[in-house]
Amino acid sequence: MIEPCIKVDQLRVIYNKGKSNEVRSLDGVSVEIYPEEYIIIYGPSGCGKSTLLYGISGLQAPTYGDVIVQGKNLAQMTKRETVEFHQTQVGMVFQAFYLIETLTVLDNVCLPKVFRGEGLKERREKAMELLRRFSISEQADKFPAQLSGGQKQRVSIARALVNNPEIILADEPVGNLDSESAQNVLDIFKEINEIDKKTLIMVTHNPEHLIYADRIIHMKDGKKVSEEVNHDKRPKEALIKDVAATPDEISSELKLLMRTFKNLSLQQVGVLLIPFKAKQLLTHIISELNEEQVGAAENLLKEFLFKNIDSTGLSEKLDLDFDKGGAGWNKIRAMSFTDRTKKILSQAEILNSDQETNIVTFSDYLADLYHLKLDDEIMLRFRSFIKLRVENRIDRFGLQQRLDTSKKLGGAGLYKGSAEKVVREVELIMLLKYSA
Repeated sequence: MIEPCIKVDQLRVIYNKGKSNEVRSLDGVSVEIYPEEYIIIYGPSGCGKSTLLYGISGLQAPTYGDVIVQGKNLAQMTKRETVEFHQTQVGMVFQAFYLIETLTVLDNVCLPKVFRGEGLKERREKAMELLRRFSISEQADKFPAQLSGGQKQRVSIARALVNNPEIILADEPVGNLDSESAQNVLDIFKEINEIDKKTLIMVTHNPEHLIYADRIIHMKDGKKVSEEVNHDKRPKEALIKDVAATPDEISSELKLLMRTFKNLSLQQVGVLLIPFKAKQLLTHIISELNEEQVGAAENLLKEFLFKNIDSTGLSEKLDLDFDKGGAGWNKIRAMSFTDRTKKILSQAEILNSDQETNIVTFSDYLADLYHLKLDDEIMLRFRSFIKLRVENRIDRFGLQQRLDTSKKLGGAGLYKGSAEKVVREVELIMLLKYSA
């Protein structure tokens, strides 16, 4: 049986232990990660996800518990073994890049090989090979201050790979990047995992990134609260052990939900889903609001979905100040949000009907929303893919694959970012169609 390359057992990290300001950053986290997996550690700020990553890297010593990487317990390593581990076994990518400003791009990438004592020619050849691969070789003689954020992150990825480690650890690697540069970095990570066969572990708080992972570890308040599997690369024996050790949970699929609540009607299940639907709808549409504004808006959105207020009431209350029972938004944002919500809900109502023409209407809505320029042949193909998903004959990953596969290979030929947006919209509307 293939053994896990990383095993975290009941890891606890406590700061200021025994003092009045004691903080439990990790509280009994256990995780097994297998070779060539792409793992995302996901959760809100302060949940312990970065602490878990640093525990795996050996940069954070455990208060209790064990971290075993490639068969070695990190806490029991000698100083020499720890240095060897950091130089050869793991590569780190950080949100803040941590490039040395006084060194050129080429020398920054070469630096890990300098510490290994490798010759000038060998280390420069390897570094240039990576810079060419990531399309930044023309920046080799520049200094970090002369680069864009996206270029800096590609340099840091090259530096992480230069000693050819088996494990790449990335802490919020696209947090400081614009959307185009972020997509470039995410594509590079996908390539590193699938082509180079590296085990990749990434920390993020952005739900848009989760589609890339084989498994997602959900964190909250220093604990692992759940795991989500997109593509399982674990050996069969590990899956059997995982199933045996994990109690059954309510499935996210409505059919399984109905089996669990056997005495409830579809309408009653819709009522149970209202709080979840409100949160998903809110997250899907808005960003850049503080927690208080989001929380107030979520409560108002629940009222709207429960039909306790109409769209006019929703818009007006979103615009009201907190002390008047509102969400503290401005009028333009409130009106825009309400209009977007109404359009999404209208599509959910359309999908509730079984008429064939509704697939056409829904597909046209998606194409118009994301400004997709599709000729007649590809539009027919696009509609057929949407129909497969709506009829539950494929899952969201099947839809994603068909949308961003090239036209020559039978796909819709969408850019990856556009395909992801379409998939998110479809999944949300399919959730919302189960209305009360």
